[in-house]
Amino acid sequence: MSAVGGAWQVARSVAPPGHLDAAGCNVPSDRVLDAVVAHLRLERERGGYVAVPDLTAARSALAALVGAGSEDVAFLESGTAAMAALLGGWRLAPGSRVGVTRSEYGSTLMLLRRLAWDLVELPVDGDARLDLGGLRAELAAGLDLVIVSHLGSHRGVVQPAREIGTLCRTAGVPFVLDVCQSLGHVEVRGAGASAYVGTSRKWLAGPRGVGFLIVPGLAADMDAAAPTLGGHAWDGPGPLVPLPGAARYETSEGAIAARIGLGVAALEHHALGSSAVHAHLADLGRTARRLLDGVGGWRVAEPLDEPSALVTLNPPPGDTPEKAAARAAAASLLVNVVPTARAPLDLREPVLRVSPPPGTPLETLDALARVLADRR
Repeated sequence: MSAVGGAWQVARSVAPPGHLDAAGCNVPSDRVLDAVVAHLRLERERGGYVAVPDLTAARSALAALVGAGSEDVAFLESGTAAMAALLGGWRLAPGSRVGVTRSEYGSTLMLLRRLAWDLVELPVDGDARLDLGGLRAELAAGLDLVIVSHLGSHRGVVQPAREIGTLCRTAGVPFVLDVCQSLGHVEVRGAGASAYVGTSRKWLAGPRGVGFLIVPGLAADMDAAAPTLGGHAWDGPGPLVPLPGAARYETSEGAIAARIGLGVAALEHHALGSSAVHAHLADLGRTARRLLDGVGGWRVAEPLDEPSALVTLNPPPGDTPEKAAARAAAASLLVNVVPTARAPLDLREPVLRVSPPPGTPLETLDALARVLADRR
């Protein structure tokens, strides 16, 4: 096991064995758990509003993971809520042309349909990786916004975010990068996106109930979908004035303890070293794919050497992801079934998702291989 894997296991000493669902809901460390509980106790003892902390360090830790500043960070309750706040308040005209890939997350597609923008499907290759030449052509034809999930929920293919960002900046088109599955997992810095949408509970291993929006490219036509007293100034009969930076997207009410926990998780990630964590997870993913591909007729959906630890498998005839997940649970292994609704333009049937967190021992993956091979 790598040094990162060993350090992660020490920090997360209470992680249950057999946990292979970091892409769904990872296991917070003892330090993260203690920080959340300590703040809840403080709220009980002193009052919730008196206990409100200074979250600058938490914002800075998150912002540094994408190369932004603390003033660019807003906390919301989930990645979905962050995307809704961002897109719902973006003053694009009806009929604006928004580029997405067929593998875009289901709730984002629902939101885009509600906003009455024209969706332009960006071309991809056989692995559902964005075709950069095709993007260049669509940008030349005219796009008003590009939205890409850096790493999908249903397939562990890493999109070329840095190259996408370069093409969009050259064309003067804003670029939104969904990092719910990538921040803490693969490198995000250098993408140069106008905005990043993410969540706490996955690869950063923070608590549930908190997401974030990082907006280093804030423009005049960008505001929250719904103005709040926490994010705007009331100027009598005059227009509402959004607060500077990403604060306009945030409300003063929220799960403050969870925001603190996310900040602690981000600081832990920095302490382990982003590059080392990314390399360790890429190695875990390669190991899992090579071990599981072909076992019992199951086939890995993404390239075996894809540098991510999000692994998806298609079932053989006579088996299903649901049956395999149930067998895994009986063997004390936690995996996930991804339904077609997660990527309705891309998935034709559910897939089995395996996402080992750092420090996962080879014996756990061996146990899953036995489960997949045995259909009794």
